[in-house]
Amino acid sequence: MNNKKPNISSPILLILMAAILVFVFITIDSRKDQNGSTDLNSAYGSNAVRAKVLAITEEGTTKLGEIEQAYQVFDVEIMEGEFKGVVTSVDYGLRQIASNQVKIQPNEVLLVSVGVRPDTGEVRAFFTDFVRSKSILYLFLVFVFFSILISGWKGVRSLIAILFSLGVIVFFILPQILGGRDPVLVSIIGAFVFLSISQYLVYGWNLKTHSAVIGILISLILTGIISAFFINFTRLTGFGDENAMFLVQVTSQNINMRGLLLAGMIIGALGVLDDLVISQASAIFELHAVNPDLGFTGLYHRAMNIGRDHVAATINTLVLAYAGASLPMLLLFSISNQNPAMLINISFIAEEIVRTLVGSIGLIASIPITTGLAAIVATQHQKFPWMEKFLGPDNQGQGHSH
Repeated sequence: MNNKKPNISSPILLILMAAILVFVFITIDSRKDQNGSTDLNSAYGSNAVRAKVLAITEEGTTKLGEIEQAYQVFDVEIMEGEFKGVVTSVDYGLRQIASNQVKIQPNEVLLVSVGVRPDTGEVRAFFTDFVRSKSILYLFLVFVFFSILISGWKGVRSLIAILFSLGVIVFFILPQILGGRDPVLVSIIGAFVFLSISQYLVYGWNLKTHSAVIGILISLILTGIISAFFINFTRLTGFGDENAMFLVQVTSQNINMRGLLLAGMIIGALGVLDDLVISQASAIFELHAVNPDLGFTGLYHRAMNIGRDHVAATINTLVLAYAGASLPMLLLFSISNQNPAMLINISFIAEEIVRTLVGSIGLIASIPITTGLAAIVATQHQKFPWMEKFLGPDNQGQGHSH
């Protein structure tokens, strides 16, 4: 009972300190970089506006190269911007590759690019994309509902942690990289801040969470070192992704593209790293609670048995996730006649291979690191009574007292 007060106040204090630290970083660096703004006027969607479909005026099929596809022509009313209220005609599938399974419907809201013909002054609009914000919002609400339904208050804390993590990425990591800072250092600092705060929000202020946070920091640094070595070793440039090339063209900042690739590898492994690290720390403290007589060696070996199974499943998940995201590319290569040994030399393929393998190595390394740290804390903290007073209890139940 005496430990309740520190357990509640300590994480709140930590969160406030971290939030202030991030805010100071953002404020200082945004002032430094006011003169170094980026020019993104030519970016995708910069001149796109919403338009409502009034009526379908023509439908049929056309051939684009060897592909026969359906097309539609329809009238739209511009809903916003300089040309609000203007009615004009738009086609879908007549000039660009389009899906035969998706049809434009009357009263549907679309994104269109609007311009004026210099010779006639006529307002012309071109189909840009579908408006998906409302559908995505509904999906997000379903996600929130099930998260809270299954996980209760822990689910609520997880959602808050997600928002905090996205906030650090959007308001700290991205501005710092665009400001010319080292992408690797920025990503490691940002990742450690939002992962550690997320851990405390979800799992509470206790020795288990402290062990996981230290394991995360060491694993992040190790993953960064491994990534840097193999990016140099495989001579990756960071320009394998067409989005990277586009970024260089539309921004005036001198961004380190190899560093950006490395930062992407670090951030890409974070979600799984979070899962592995907290699972190992939990396993250690649960085993210790069941059998307090187990020493460091006994705890370590039993938890490593759990960790080996977990990491095997996780690596499989990671590889399949990358394969699923790259399925169109894999299909393209499966119908080509190129030698597979030559394909792996192509930049964007090599980047994905290195990303997968480096991320997996970092995840594998996090298992013994976190297991060892948690085993030391679990078996030795009784020798230091002050640890529980300031660092919280050694089990999750007490750490989540409300």
